[in-house]
Amino acid sequence: MVLLEVRGMTKEFGGLRAIDSLDLTIEKGQIFGLIGPNGAGKSTAFNCIAGAFAPTAGVITFNNETINGQKPWNLCKKGLARTFQIVKPFASKSVLYNVMVASFATTNSRQVAEEKAIKVLESLNFADKKDILSSNLTIADRKRLEIARALATEPKLLLLDEVMAGLRPNEVDEMVEVLKKIREQGTTIFVIEHIMRAIMALSDRIVVIQFGKKIAEGTPKEIANNENVIKAYLGEDYVAA
Repeated sequence: MVLLEVRGMTKEFGGLRAIDSLDLTIEKGQIFGLIGPNGAGKSTAFNCIAGAFAPTAGVITFNNETINGQKPWNLCKKGLARTFQIVKPFASKSVLYNVMVASFATTNSRQVAEEKAIKVLESLNFADKKDILSSNLTIADRKRLEIARALATEPKLLLLDEVMAGLRPNEVDEMVEVLKKIREQGTTIFVIEHIMRAIMALSDRIVVIQFGKKIAEGTPKEIANNENVIKAYLGEDYVAA
């Protein structure tokens, strides 16, 4: 079953075309990766899909509904949630409070919101830190809190924007296992990531973009051996050598 389909998505800012006729299809239950050099347009693509930007052209279909230009909060209630590169929790509030706020996307009851928040924290092995102020969390735990907040909205599709940036190698390995568990629990994942060993270990399929255009799509093995991808990351001189 196709959960997200993007056809001909283009986003222009004045004379700059940040995304150029992007096509991709994500099936329910997949972990789908989006990679590319810095400035390739990855976060812009996420912003268009998640409703922060309206695409200049093209069609975005989520769960059999065209969602072009819909607001992020409405898309969240329909089951599309995202995280951000720069994590900004409510610093003076507890971990539980932060996740409860997100739970109110699907309930008006404080008791239900708290129950949902605790359930999410338990699923991430994070419940033991529920009373800690978010300002006192490590970078790795703030990243986990960001995921918990997104999961508390009960998404069908979770968009993760570089959730492993700044993590140590052992923390990256832990995050990979967390994301695999989230998929096993029924959430489809669309992830941007620069850490190649993580994206290769996680993804069922990967799309690569450069200057806003798709230059490759395939399995991790196919992407790792694709000459266009190697050129985009390492340069023509490397390929020639």
